[in-house]
Amino acid sequence: MAKIKIKLVKSKIGKTERQKRTVDALGFKKIGQVIEKEDTPQVRGMIEKIKHMIEIVE
Repeated sequence: MAKIKIKLVKSKIGKTERQKRTVDALGFKKIGQVIEKEDTPQVRGMIEKIKHMIEIVE
């Protein structure tokens, strides 16, 4: 299955509790970190919820 690379570019500070939990569930620990996840509908849904805090790395 395809992989997708995601980079956290904005802090969790000041965000809603739901957004903070989504960032944690994706596995981010700090700003600038790039993680690689399977491209599944569940991961795409999480990306959609925090799209203003992340960017997709090609």
